[in-house]
Amino acid sequence: MSRKIAGFLIALGVFMVFEWINLGFNLADGHATGFYVVHGILIAVNIILAAVLMIIGVRGLRRARV
Repeated sequence: MSRKIAGFLIALGVFMVFEWINLGFNLADGHATGFYVVHGILIAVNIILAAVLMIIGVRGLRRARV
């Protein structure tokens, strides 16, 4: 993996974490409980995916340096 791709994956992961946490704080009150459950699951899954992307990116940077 090239350094550009690894850096992109890390940046994408950081952006995804910021975006989904921001969405979680901006959810308006007054919706049904199911709305919050579904969005909570979406937020959790996407933060996990972002972490995986960042891990892959960090591993790619380490291998590119060798």
